[in-house]
Amino acid sequence: MINNPVQAAARTAWGEARGEGPRGLQAVLNVIGNRAKTPGWWGRGIADVCQKPAQFSCWNTADPNRAKLLAVGEEDPQFRQAVTLAECLLADHLPDLTNGADHYFDRRGPVPTWAKGKVACTIIGHHAFYRLGLRGDAT
Repeated sequence: MINNPVQAAARTAWGEARGEGPRGLQAVLNVIGNRAKTPGWWGRGIADVCQKPAQFSCWNTADPNRAKLLAVGEEDPQFRQAVTLAECLLADHLPDLTNGADHYFDRRGPVPTWAKGKVACTIIGHHAFYRLGLRGDAT
């Protein structure tokens, strides 16, 4: 487990949204921040929220992104962007592009059960963002 919240958040954003540009990285970080502001089943604190089992697929043991996110370093320009944005998140200086979203999914894949019948807060890149709350109900 990565205990450093900046590293955990940056690696999660990079693992989930590299290739989506700074807005995509920021949007994933916004979801992390929104979850951390309301501790619950999805974790308590940034590092815990990021690495809670089955929440961010890039951390799943079988996901090929896991090895990549654990190995990436500052030489990768997108990871450097993710670190800078994660530092802004921890300093409470990261505007929320997602309108309070606490869930998202990649629209290139199947629609998850939890998103069916729900209205997205916003679409950023390939991701649709939702505010469902701790119970999973749309708010």
